[in-house]
This record gives sequence, structure tokens and C-alpha cells, in this order.
Amino acid sequence: MARRFDGRRLVIASHNPGKVEEIAALLAPFGVETVAAASLGLPEPEETGDSFEANAALKAHAAAERSGLPALADDSGLVVPALGGAPGIYSARWAGPAKDFAAAMARVERELGGKDRGAAFVAVLALAWPDGHAELSRGEVRGQLVWPPRGTRGFGYDPMFVPKGGSQTFGEMEPGGKHEVSHRARAFAKLVAACFAGG
Repeated sequence: MARRFDGRRLVIASHNPGKVEEIAALLAPFGVETVAAASLGLPEPEETGDSFEANAALKAHAAAERSGLPALADDSGLVVPALGGAPGIYSARWAGPAKDFAAAMARVERELGGKDRGAAFVAVLALAWPDGHAELSRGEVRGQLVWPPRGTRGFGYDPMFVPKGGSQTFGEMEPGGKHEVSHRARAFAKLVAACFAGG
């Protein structure tokens, strides 16, 4: 039986403004007050896990322990089977210290060459409490990579990813449309069903 979230305040354990905004929007209907980890001065822990699950849990536990509040972390990335699953858990690192996702997208395109353009976005959400308990949920959306990138919305690799059955990239979609189909929204729906009142 999953533990229910019955507090009012929740730390979003991410220093990525786009991610914080997206998660806060998904939580808004539940009357949860979200606080970004950066606004509390919490450091970003090093992502030493070997899976999306391990990294999400690591970030959520670190923020919950330091803040004394429940914390929600996300670890997500682009998985390209033709590249052996890369960039995968290293999706952010491919963008380098400057978080240059234009360069990261160009690297994906360069390494892909003429290979199969199928890809998936994966997101794992970890909700951790200060006592060490955590609940995890995983969401995935499959699609195709396009080049050149299209659209200025979203973040990360969004402008080069078209979800299956769609014609727009995540970078072209209205936020509401993306929330309906994204990997993060799918992981979130599972988490809500398990942990949030009314879910």
C-alpha cells in the first residue's frame, strides 16, 4: 500500500526551472504549495545512480533530509535504442556544464547518422519523506526524432521529439497539450493515483 501525501508543502528537488514549472503545474489541482529546492538553497546532489529510479530517489531523499519536508524529484531523459539507450540517464550531462541542449541535440543527430530514429522519453518521479520512505513511479512516451529541431517551448530535447501519433514536437506543443501525453505526466498520473487524495 503506497503512502499518501497529506501535507501542504512539497519541495521540488530540481534546479531546472522548466522542470520545476512543469511539476508545479501538475500539482496545482491538489492544492499543494510547492517550493523549489534552489529557493531553499539546497545543493544539487551528484547523480551517481545507474538508473532513472536510482537518481530520482537519490535527489528526493537528499532534499527531504535537508529541508525536513517531503520532496518530489524527477529523473528523466531521452532514450535512443539506436545509440544503445544513450543519452539516457546522462541526458543532462550531454548538454555540459552550460546546459547547452542545442549542442546536445546536435550530438544526438550526429551520432544517429542514418540509424533508426525511434526514441522514448522516460521519467521517474520519486516522492520521499524526511523519515526515509519513498514512492516511485515511471512514465514513458515513445516517438520519433526529427531534424532540425522545431519549436521554442518545453526544454531539453523537446524540440527534436515527436510523440507517436502526433505531428508536433514537444517544443511546438502548448504546455496543456504536452501535459496530456508526456512521460512526466504519465509518471505523475501513477503517483497521484497512489499517493494524493482525490487521485
